[in-house]
Amino acid sequence: MFCEEIWARTATLLKAIHDHPFNAALGDGTLDRERFAFYMVQDARYLSAFSKALAAASVRSADPADAMFFAESAHTALAVERGLHTSYLEEFGVSAEEEAAVPTSPTCLAYASFLQATALAEPLPVLAAAVLPCFWVYQDVGTALLARTAGMDDHPYRAWIDTYSDESFAASVERIKAITDRLAETADPATRRAMAEAFCRATEYEWMFWDSAWRLETWPTRQWLG
Repeated sequence: MFCEEIWARTATLLKAIHDHPFNAALGDGTLDRERFAFYMVQDARYLSAFSKALAAASVRSADPADAMFFAESAHTALAVERGLHTSYLEEFGVSAEEEAAVPTSPTCLAYASFLQATALAEPLPVLAAAVLPCFWVYQDVGTALLARTAGMDDHPYRAWIDTYSDESFAASVERIKAITDRLAETADPATRRAMAEAFCRATEYEWMFWDSAWRLETWPTRQWLG
C-alpha cells in the first residue's frame, strides 16, 4: 500500500523528528515558554493555509464521504486546534497585539506556500499526500509523547499531547490514510511519484517547522529593510 511504502521511505526523517530537541524538551516538560509560544503563533498561521488546502480537497473530491471528511477536517483545524493555540497564548500572557506583531517565520511561510501551491496546481491525489503528514506525523509524535509522559498529570504541555494522541484524531489519521491509499491505487505512475514527493516534502517541512521554533527563526534579511 502507498502509505506503508512512503512511511518506510521517511523512517529516518521521522526518527529525526522524534529526536529533535524541541520534541525531546516538549516531552520532558522542560521546553521553555518562549519557544513554545513562538511555535504556537507560527502554527496558528500555518493552520490557516492547511485548512484552505483541506477545503480545496473537499471541493475536488468526487466521493461525498471524502468531501465531508476534508470539510470537517478544515473546520477542526481552525476551530479545535486554533482554540488550543489561543488557550496556551492566553496562559502565557501573550496578547492578541503581541501575537500579531510576531513576523511569520520563513519556514512557516514556505510550508504554507507549498500547501497552497499544491492545492492550486496539483490533482487531488497529490494534494491528499501533501496534507497527510500533518495528520500522521502529529499523531505519531503525540502518541509517543503520551507514552513518555504517563503519570505526569501536571505536565505543562498535557493539553497539546492529549490533542494529538486522542482516539478521535487517530481515527481521522486512519481515514485520510485510507483515502490516500485508494487514490494511489488508481493513479498513474507519474501521479504516484508526485504523491510520494509531496508526502516527503511535507514531512521535511514538519521537521523544519519544529526546528525553526527551537531556533526562534527570524528573517536574516530583515536588518536591511526600512
